[in-house]
Amino acid sequence: MSDAILAEGLVKRYKSVTALAGIDLRVPTGSVLAVLGPNGAGKTTAVKILTTLIEADEGRAEVAGIDVRTDPRGVRRLIGVSGQYAAVDEYLTGFENLDMIGRLYHLGRRASAQRARELLADFRLDDAGDRMSKTYSGGMRRRLDLAGALVARPPVLFLDEPTTGLDPRSRTDMWEILQRLVAEGTSLLLTTQYLEEADLLADNIIVIDRGRIIAEGTADALKSQVGGERLEITVSSSTDVPAAARALTPLGSGEVVVDQQRRSLLVPVTGGAAVLADALRRLDAETIAVDDVGLRRPTLDDVFLSLTGHATEDTEQPQETR
Repeated sequence: MSDAILAEGLVKRYKSVTALAGIDLRVPTGSVLAVLGPNGAGKTTAVKILTTLIEADEGRAEVAGIDVRTDPRGVRRLIGVSGQYAAVDEYLTGFENLDMIGRLYHLGRRASAQRARELLADFRLDDAGDRMSKTYSGGMRRRLDLAGALVARPPVLFLDEPTTGLDPRSRTDMWEILQRLVAEGTSLLLTTQYLEEADLLADNIIVIDRGRIIAEGTADALKSQVGGERLEITVSSSTDVPAAARALTPLGSGEVVVDQQRRSLLVPVTGGAAVLADALRRLDAETIAVDDVGLRRPTLDDVFLSLTGHATEDTEQPQETR
C-alpha cells in the first residue's frame, strides 16, 4: 500500500522554542492516523508543515507522493484542510460559502452549485443552506467548514482538532461523517486532544509530547503497554479500606491505589473475570461489604498518563509551539 502522507525527521523551531524535535510519520492510503497530544505538543505545527503553510527547518515530507517543499502547489491540489476553528464567512449563506470554494477551485458555475448542494445534504445542512452562516450553531459551522474542505473531493484530508468545543451530540455527528469519508477511500490525518476520538477513528496513533513522538501503535497496542486490566472496587465502609487493600494485594500485578475518602480501590490485574471472582471471594472471607465492583481495560487516558506522567490537560507550552 502506498503512503498518502510521509514525513521524516521534521524539525521546527521558533527562536529558543523547539516545536517539533524530529518526528517521523506515515499514513498509508485509505487509512486514518491520529496525532494525539495536549495543547503545545506540536500537533498543529506538524499539520501546517504538511499542508505547506510553513516550512520545516529540517526533514522532508511528501503528500500523495509530492514533496511539500519543492512542489507546494501540487500538494494543495490534492488536499483538504479543516483547522481548529470554523473558517466560514458568516455573512454568506451555507450554500454561498461552499459555492465560492468551488469557484476558487475552478469547478465552474454549474458544477460548483451542484457540489455545494450535494455537500449541504450530506452534512444535514440542506434545510439551513440558504441562511447566513452567522445564524448557525457551533456544530453546524464545524460541519460547514468540513464540507468546505471536501468541495474538490481531495484524496487526502487534514483535520486539526475538528471537534474541539463541540457538544457531545455534535461530536458524535462529526465522527459519523469522518467514518463515512474514510470508508469511501479518503486518507485522513487527524489531530486531537480527545482520547476517545483517537480510539474510535484511528487505524494508527502517534502520541506527541513536547515536540517528540513518545509512542506509536494501534489503540490496543498502546493500551497493552500499560498492562492488563483494572479492578475497581468500592467498599461500603471507609474503615474497611485498609483490610480490603491487604486482601486484594496478592491479586495485583502492581501497586493497589487507594482512595480512602471515596472508599475505592484500583488494582492492576491480569486474568479477567476469574480475578474478579477471586477478589469477591477474598473480600467476602473478610466480611467486607462491597457497594460497587468492575473490571475494565486501560484507556488511552491511562496510556498518556503512563507515558508522560501527566494528563493531557496538564501540559502548557507557549502558543507558538502549537
